[in-house]
Amino acid sequence: MKVVLGSDERTPLTDAVVDDLRERGHEVELVGPPAGEALEWADVGRRVGEKVASGEVATGVLFCWTGTGASIAANKVAGARAALCTDAGTAAGARKWNDANVLVMGLRLTSPELAREMLDAWLTTEADPGEAANVARLEPDRRRGWGR
Repeated sequence: MKVVLGSDERTPLTDAVVDDLRERGHEVELVGPPAGEALEWADVGRRVGEKVASGEVATGVLFCWTGTGASIAANKVAGARAALCTDAGTAAGARKWNDANVLVMGLRLTSPELAREMLDAWLTTEADPGEAANVARLEPDRRRGWGR
């Protein structure tokens, strides 16, 4: 599977997650400082969201210090459903009930071990087809004033 990973900092955590994804056999595309680019969190979040929403990659993994800013930036892209997760249960729920397609983690509090647990849940949980109507309601609809 092709995965895009973006962060506004390259850290031991981002390196560990890149290594983990590659060890699982995934092709990893890097965005931001992990790729040697000088990009801020808003630009990294937008680029990751665009790559996922366009179908260029199957899923995204995104980081910033708290995870909040990058999550907001990714969610500005129509078709991106970024979920800021702090544990494996939340990651599984985001995939199952929200069909989330970008896993967001905070650099400040996430350990490599916790990131691995979240990746396990993220990569093995399928979206619940019973939630498709709710997920569809998240797409932009200018007539209702909802969405982007």
